[in-house]
Amino acid sequence: MTKRENYEPPKIWTWNKDAEGTFASINRPLAGATHQAPLPRGRHGLQLYSQGTPNGQKVTIMLEELLAQGHSGAEYDAHLINIGKGDQFSSGFVEINPNSKIPALVDYSDDGTIRLFESGAILLYLAEKFETLIPTDARRRAECLNWLFWQMGSAPYLGGGFGHFYVYASEKIEYCIDRYTMEVKRQLDVLDRHLSDKAYMCGDEYSIADIAIWPWYGAVHSGTVYDAAEFLDTESYKNVGRWAQSIARRPGVKRGRIVNRNWGPPERQLRERHNASDFELRTQDKLEAEADSYPESFIDQVKD
Repeated sequence: MTKRENYEPPKIWTWNKDAEGTFASINRPLAGATHQAPLPRGRHGLQLYSQGTPNGQKVTIMLEELLAQGHSGAEYDAHLINIGKGDQFSSGFVEINPNSKIPALVDYSDDGTIRLFESGAILLYLAEKFETLIPTDARRRAECLNWLFWQMGSAPYLGGGFGHFYVYASEKIEYCIDRYTMEVKRQLDVLDRHLSDKAYMCGDEYSIADIAIWPWYGAVHSGTVYDAAEFLDTESYKNVGRWAQSIARRPGVKRGRIVNRNWGPPERQLRERHNASDFELRTQDKLEAEADSYPESFIDQVKD
């Protein structure tokens, strides 16, 4: 490794507002709203505010899977939050999620209003609300939660660590890329070993654990996120590949992964979703193409 010039941290860190980088215009060491703007509200009980990045896909896939099972109460409006433009810092969004990260969900369907933020919390809430996609047996439920929270703890090393330094950092730092590449490969090996004798994360039962993990790790395996499949040698993780491809073929996944998507070919976008009929403009052939085209790089757009 090439030795870099030593960096001495200052006694007190100060924010450089003029710093360069992909997210310099929206990153800041402060919470709270930057501007006043109310959130739109559709006619359904469930109102989602998100963007079709891996974190956002978890919830839209979950909702489409629920609808595929016949849960009419899972009908939802999905409003686009353009995180590249700072929509997540609007007063309306911050009121729902003080952490200013997508996705965020509001449930108006019962008496009162329930706000939800953090994708794992949303998945667990919906699974319990509709009594599906989470095992009822105590042992299997615990295993499902193990992997759900594994994803919550592991993905920041993948996105904010590996993804940032490999793709977005203005300077390619060998130590940082080596450190996070090692961790991502370790995580892929964890998944590959676990899936060696299982169809899904919790055995033969598809669950919110799969829905949480697939948008990140399935996409990294294929090169859909960060265009790093060759760099990471993801082909060597055969069990992850088999699992990822099987999930990509699910109708609910094909629909959910395009909701709130605002990049790529127009036929692969559904910027907002307010009714199941919104998909009718997209033929079945185009929906099938979502699985056939996997992987597809959207490296310049994944921002969370």
